[in-house]
Amino acid sequence: MLQNCEPVHPESLCIVMPAYNEERNIRKVVEDWYRVVANHNHDGSSRLVVVNDGSTDGTQRVLHALTYTHPLLQVIDKPNGGHGSAVIRGYQEAVRIGADYVFQTDSDGQTMPSNFDKFWRRRHQYDAQFGWRKHRGDGIGRALTEHVLCTLLWLFFGVSVPDANAPFRLMKSWHLKQYLERLPKQYALPNVILTTWFVHDHWRVRFVPIIFRPRQHGVNTMNVQKLFRIGWPSLKDFAVFRKDMKRRDRAAGGTEERHSAPARKT
Repeated sequence: MLQNCEPVHPESLCIVMPAYNEERNIRKVVEDWYRVVANHNHDGSSRLVVVNDGSTDGTQRVLHALTYTHPLLQVIDKPNGGHGSAVIRGYQEAVRIGADYVFQTDSDGQTMPSNFDKFWRRRHQYDAQFGWRKHRGDGIGRALTEHVLCTLLWLFFGVSVPDANAPFRLMKSWHLKQYLERLPKQYALPNVILTTWFVHDHWRVRFVPIIFRPRQHGVNTMNVQKLFRIGWPSLKDFAVFRKDMKRRDRAAGGTEERHSAPARKT
């Protein structure tokens, strides 16, 4: 069972952002989110960690140029392994540097920094807060895919969530650290299973409607066909995770005794 340990020092924030071939978006997105990090850098340890996932355009060049004028920006270059592996690598770095809170968003400009403060203001009341793309700007196909995914989570794990994979999530780092130990490093859908674990384990969770715009520039490489190609093998992974969760439930004597508050939609 995870153990709660609230920080007693000034609270630091690490924003994790994967990036792949976002040359046309990355400068503005980094500058927009950098202001958020700078505004929450009370002890000098907050960071914006961008994981460059083997980009083949000018993304890497732009990112490294930005580090000269943005001292809280940290760039990690890695071979291309997909969005999931880039997110996990960023989470690992956030935990390593000792951030108290970890926030994840994407580098395509679809999310808005103006939505962040309503998450941050409630950080002490919840262990995790997840964005809910109630109205999506990226097409009905992807909205349908998300609906199917949430249905599968109900069937496999018995958890009811309105949005499992939204790239707008604020989590307490000490939760994330222990969950990362259960994740394969190359897992394609880390945010999905993290959402599932937080809700299943009855941590204090809420889902918050966010603005989710159309992609600002470039082409969305994660189309519906690719999502289904990733999702189909994930059914086998879900079965493995379900078996592990049942084992942990038995060891803990049932989830009903673990924590206090169910997931909320607000």
